[in-house]
Amino acid sequence: MNLAKDFLPISKEDLKKRNIDQLDFIIVTGDAYVDHPSFGTAIIGRTLESQGFTVGIIPQPKWDNTDDFKKLGTPKYAFLVNSGNIDSMVNHYTAAKKRRHDDLYSPGGKSGFRPDRTVIVYCNRIREAFKDIPIVIGGIEASLRRFAHYDYWSDKVRRSILLDSKADLLIYGMGEKTIIQLAEMFRYGSKISDMTDIKGTCYVSKNVFNLSNYIEVPSFEEVSTDKKSYGEAFKGEYYEQDSIRGHMIVQKHGDRYLIQNPPQVPLTNEEMDFTYNLPFMRTYHPIYEASGGIPAIQEVKFSITSHRGCYGSCSFCALTFHQGRVIQTRNADSIVDEAKLLTKLPDFKGYIHDVGGPTANFRHRACKVQIEHGTCKNRQCMFPGPCKNLIIDHKEYLSVLRRVRSIEGVKKVFVRSGIRYDYLIHDKDDTFFKELCKYHISGQLKVAPEHVTPRVLSQMGKPTREVYDRFVQKYFDINKKINKKQFLVPYLMSSHPGSDLNAAIELAQYVKKMGYTPEQVQDFYPTPGSLSTTIYYTGFNPLTGEKVYTPKTQEEKNMQRALIQFAVPKNYEIVKKALIKAGRTDLIGNGKDCLIPSNPPKQNKGKEKNKSTKINNNFNISSNNNAQIKKKPSSHSKKSRNKRR
Repeated sequence: MNLAKDFLPISKEDLKKRNIDQLDFIIVTGDAYVDHPSFGTAIIGRTLESQGFTVGIIPQPKWDNTDDFKKLGTPKYAFLVNSGNIDSMVNHYTAAKKRRHDDLYSPGGKSGFRPDRTVIVYCNRIREAFKDIPIVIGGIEASLRRFAHYDYWSDKVRRSILLDSKADLLIYGMGEKTIIQLAEMFRYGSKISDMTDIKGTCYVSKNVFNLSNYIEVPSFEEVSTDKKSYGEAFKGEYYEQDSIRGHMIVQKHGDRYLIQNPPQVPLTNEEMDFTYNLPFMRTYHPIYEASGGIPAIQEVKFSITSHRGCYGSCSFCALTFHQGRVIQTRNADSIVDEAKLLTKLPDFKGYIHDVGGPTANFRHRACKVQIEHGTCKNRQCMFPGPCKNLIIDHKEYLSVLRRVRSIEGVKKVFVRSGIRYDYLIHDKDDTFFKELCKYHISGQLKVAPEHVTPRVLSQMGKPTREVYDRFVQKYFDINKKINKKQFLVPYLMSSHPGSDLNAAIELAQYVKKMGYTPEQVQDFYPTPGSLSTTIYYTGFNPLTGEKVYTPKTQEEKNMQRALIQFAVPKNYEIVKKALIKAGRTDLIGNGKDCLIPSNPPKQNKGKEKNKSTKINNNFNISSNNNAQIKKKPSSHSKKSRNKRR
């Protein structure tokens, strides 16, 4: 494993240096150009390069005209368009639809370098400049909008992004295998219109006469006017996202058909190794140096991706709709080689910040059944409890961590991507748990109970409170035995479908027992592709048919968030209002169980921001645990905002 000799070309001058008259592919991205394996643009670019194709990058072009889109000339085969590592609307707006002022994937961390609905805007500009050049879209923004979908920001159902962008083909999910297949078809003379049978892609057709063995879900016209049809469509799409048993899906849009081919076959261990063994510069392009660089690199520069996919059941997460439920894993040798490479970087200080993935302690397929039959259609691996076929074993992951931490020059190896505590607590062998606490926690461990009320947890696809309490108890017991005082960072979510004021109050009471008010609370964010978003829009769970209450007004959302942070003085009035509205005035006063006093507390103006509040301590899990349930980090990183476990 080696560093790349140079960045991929971004200018005509770069093309001249490389004696390239015409590029095969041009990638247009909403992110600044960071040549690192945590960035999709870099992976796709280097993958194509490894197959003998020439690739250029147009990062964050100005979109008020076509000039920037022309600066690398006309590609021989196609433009490849993505919004970047984050959906552009999530990147730009909070859950309250307020404009963000930062963008960690842009120069100096400033916003304004990409448009709303980036993929659509870029494609329209490319089509304006190049009438007949094929356009292929991919990445998270395209992937999660491949069907007709509810759009939270406009509060309406939008068409497939493939139609709105006027692109020729959409690649969904992880794209290395798909892009190679597509590129080879171009190389051997195929037209984009003939590329209709590549797994992991969507295309538009005027008819379905030549198709067989497909599932047709309700049309755009139906789902945009009838919520029952929307739920039915989502259910059909949700159940077919498996490379072995998944069917082709068809959704009519007007007089045309959106066709999703079955998901791409997951990468093998060797294919994953190949991807991450590719040469990268592992930093941002030097053109950004004067602007202060690209902040997003700091989170991942000394981190290692060990796997992809997640068989967890979190309803609010669209990861399974993008990466899939099948775990795709790198071999240990590949991970160790990357760690050795990191030690040779000039600014390496001895600390590997993470060895993980969407959930660090998933390092193999959930069960052996998946190998031949794929993932179960109507069953989850982890919810409501572990499947009897679930393989619960941390031995291989632990062996990887042991090898990495033994490398010369490595002082510490952290697991910062967080863990699935419900998976860990069910492991009868606690060797990994002990070594995790002893060697791999940077003073705090991130876990995501999200809530405590059963009806909310059920809609979230999360385990019961009792499972989390068992984990907390064991975590602090282990730390006590090894004489370490380490914190837990519990992620909590407000206003998720199923949560009314009474549920929010129950969570607030739990927070009081914890003894710490979280500094930040994540409001539920309805983003395309998730089960929770469908529940939010339709008012019912499409998988069960159950009607579900969902907070919709900003006032109630503010109340639910404030209840979790009831001890923050500025929240006093809104918490009081919420308690009165819920008929829980018994929680107002000076009693030990009260959330707020009878009279407003004094506020220290200008000193309250970014302060966690210590509160009356009655957490009954362990006598010495309460002070160690720590506030959520104040980092405003997109990773902490959007990556939940």
